[in-house]
Amino acid sequence: MKVDGTIEHTLPYPSPNPHVKLTEIVYWSCGLRVKGLLAEPRKIGNYDGILYLRGGIQNIGMVRAARIAQFATQGFVVFAPYYRGNRGGEGRDEFAGEDRFDATNGVEVLKQFLSVNRIHLFAFSRGGIMALWTAILRSDITSVVTWSGVSDILLTYEEREDMRRMMKRVIGGTPTKVPDAYEERQPLKRINAIDASILIIHGRRDGNVGFEHALRLEKALIEENKKFETWYFKDHTHYFPSKINRQTVRDLTEWMKRQGV
Repeated sequence: MKVDGTIEHTLPYPSPNPHVKLTEIVYWSCGLRVKGLLAEPRKIGNYDGILYLRGGIQNIGMVRAARIAQFATQGFVVFAPYYRGNRGGEGRDEFAGEDRFDATNGVEVLKQFLSVNRIHLFAFSRGGIMALWTAILRSDITSVVTWSGVSDILLTYEEREDMRRMMKRVIGGTPTKVPDAYEERQPLKRINAIDASILIIHGRRDGNVGFEHALRLEKALIEENKKFETWYFKDHTHYFPSKINRQTVRDLTEWMKRQGV
């Protein structure tokens, strides 16, 4: 079995931005070949790294080249795992099950393209729970930004009736029938293991990932006396207007650069 994080091969990927180089990467994770997309500024520099953890499942919420290029233009090398079972990757997307290791092993991929050892996690939606687990399982994370992020898998099951069929299929049943499968996905009881600074961004009118996810994460962080900030937007939903979205990306990447300095 290949060592986790070993790169199997790379393939140039069309970039929407002339200042950003994109490369699709196949890497090893738990004995599976998993794919992801790397974005590098073309200008030579000593850049921090961002592990970009996508939302959704399968083709819903798939990594977009323009989005990770947007983060790269802020002065970062960015790697975005697709997660197992997606876009030709081996295995099956497990919605924060064993596929969480595709994120933790993605850090090893990212490190191979950095000249500095500063790794940040950016997560959107479902990616929130992936980022929390990555920060729990690794001690080399500088900061975590979770934007409209899932923090409680049981709350997702409760609030998203439209996702219950998928969750039962992927996780193996309902929370009542397979409670252990849901419990082992829950990061909030392990928050004490996180050393990284955390930024929570959430719209109070979010109907996809309810604002309660942010509040539960905030409560857990307070109880464990962790370093964190919150940026709450009272009028925004799951998706911010374009202008505010762009400004928030600029603001959060500047926040990342200040962490651990």
